[in-house]
Amino acid sequence: MFKTVLLPIDSGRQGVELGARAVQLVSEVGSRLVLLSVATSNDLEQQALDSTLQLLHQTCAPLKHLGVPWDLIEREGTPARVICDVANELNVDVILIGTNGVNLERDSDSTAAQVIQFAPCPVLVVP
Repeated sequence: MFKTVLLPIDSGRQGVELGARAVQLVSEVGSRLVLLSVATSNDLEQQALDSTLQLLHQTCAPLKHLGVPWDLIEREGTPARVICDVANELNVDVILIGTNGVNLERDSDSTAAQVIQFAPCPVLVVP
């Protein structure tokens, strides 16, 4: 079904829940998970970087025990653009993204809304 799933990680609370759902999905269907961390100029504060690293470790821990293949990519730039570029480069089958409580109909500038609009593959949105 999905050979490769792209999971953009951010430091928000929803990231923990989204990471758990991604682990469940890839372990059930035998997919490879690509975790993507996108740093923006706002994220260069040490606290934001530490929070994202902690979330990455929380997401990766169960993957090791389940034997799920995974990779970690770290990039800098505009999140939606980087997510779509990486999805295209790696020819991923689906992008799993959260909305962070954003109403996608009203906030077309959100990262999730932009990824939905420009992604080169299907996007699975987790509210």
